[in-house]
Amino acid sequence: MMAGLRVVFMGTPEFACPTLQKLIDRGEKLLAVVTQPDRPKGRGQKLVPPPVKVLAERHGIPVLQPLKVRAPEFVETIRELSPDLIVVVAFGQILPKGLLDIPRHGCINVHASLLPRYRGAAPLNWSIINGETETGVTTMLMDVGLDTGDMLVKKSTSIDPEEDTQSLHDRLMFLGAEALGETLDLLVAGDLKPEKQDDALSSYAPMLKKADGLIEWHNQPQAIKNLVRGMNPWPGAFTFLDGKTLKICRVRVAAGFGVPGTVLKADRSGLEVACEGGSLSIEELQLEGRKRLNAPEFLAGYKIEPGTVLDMNGVSRD
Repeated sequence: MMAGLRVVFMGTPEFACPTLQKLIDRGEKLLAVVTQPDRPKGRGQKLVPPPVKVLAERHGIPVLQPLKVRAPEFVETIRELSPDLIVVVAFGQILPKGLLDIPRHGCINVHASLLPRYRGAAPLNWSIINGETETGVTTMLMDVGLDTGDMLVKKSTSIDPEEDTQSLHDRLMFLGAEALGETLDLLVAGDLKPEKQDDALSSYAPMLKKADGLIEWHNQPQAIKNLVRGMNPWPGAFTFLDGKTLKICRVRVAAGFGVPGTVLKADRSGLEVACEGGSLSIEELQLEGRKRLNAPEFLAGYKIEPGTVLDMNGVSRD
């Protein structure tokens, strides 16, 4: 195989780390790692570096953290590095045409869906929320559109019915690294066959807002369960109890009936809430200002009467 490709890597969260590690392990020549600026975190608002920066520095790779990648001086910096390829994984900014045009092999993105479905910022969450049973990763040649470039390599995996976004994320980040490795092998061998996306089959996975997690008890039990799974760990599915936000972390479909949003039972055996056409047994939950607990632990310290209505506007009524 020829000497390693001259690569600039762009990525930010933990999801991007296995792909960066793959490039390191393959012996590609990493000219620079571009990542988002350090952000204040936690109570002390201490500046915390992105996971990708931590990994790059451990391996002595130069790190660039531009506020805006479209700034002319940043584009010039990358042009001077003259990379063969830019690899992008969950970077967090849209790349301008001036940047996309620099590398001779273009910019390859690792996207966490089976394109053209679930283009956008939150493909993992929306695939679970929408009840998909299969997803995967796609490598693609980037263009100026949002996840619209030609597809290169796809790898699919089934979604377990109990799986939440966190566990799917933890599997797909390694599948993404694998897909990129295959893509680079094909590139080096001259065997890459870019395939156009069919826009008619596309769907959009917008960035999540906290409000997206509000549980509508008038939905079917399975739809609510999918929402709970897809919103875990962030931003979390929630309802209201006694005027306080109640996060619902894990549920299973049960067989009770009642007015949607009504607590059917709350005892040692658990907490059951009616939905449209059935009910849900709530297994883990967290009340505003308290710890996340399983239902029996929660009920041992917080009494809920059967017949209580979990409201959607922050007011709970008996």
